[in-house]
Amino acid sequence: MSFIEHQIEVDVPVRVAYDQWTQFESFPLFMEGVKRVRQIDDRTLEWTAEIAGQERKWTAVITDQTPDVRVAWKSVDGADNAGAVLFAPLGPDRTRLTLRLDAHPDGVVESVGDALGFLERRARGDLERFKEYIEARRAPTGAWRGEIHGTAVEGEQAMDGSAEESPALSRQS
Repeated sequence: MSFIEHQIEVDVPVRVAYDQWTQFESFPLFMEGVKRVRQIDDRTLEWTAEIAGQERKWTAVITDQTPDVRVAWKSVDGADNAGAVLFAPLGPDRTRLTLRLDAHPDGVVESVGDALGFLERRARGDLERFKEYIEARRAPTGAWRGEIHGTAVEGEQAMDGSAEESPALSRQS
């Protein structure tokens, strides 16, 4: 088992960094080895990635999501992992992201790669590429401002105060 924790500071407001992180299907743009993330509903994500030269698939659920503060997840099948990204404002236009990741290598090849620090370097590189991506854009590609706590999903509110019909659809713009 590997526990990885990395921090990076990005030169965008916390809302911009957080909102972009809620756009899970854009992860392949800055995460090495991630081929696809498909959002099934507000809590469920199907991942496809290349790990140690092999294609791996898994399903993860979001266990906690609080706007501008935290997104946490755990896998429920496939590659065993769990983690969280925390967002802390450092000023009006600067944010610290902290990635905490627990990953359990599967098999000899992944265990050797883990021992050699491949996963840790990949996670650090993913954060650096996220920094480059969001600082170049200066604005998120979409946002979802709802909350998730355990199995409870509280959709974001529409401008008129009524709950939106499908919060998952509002994640992308």
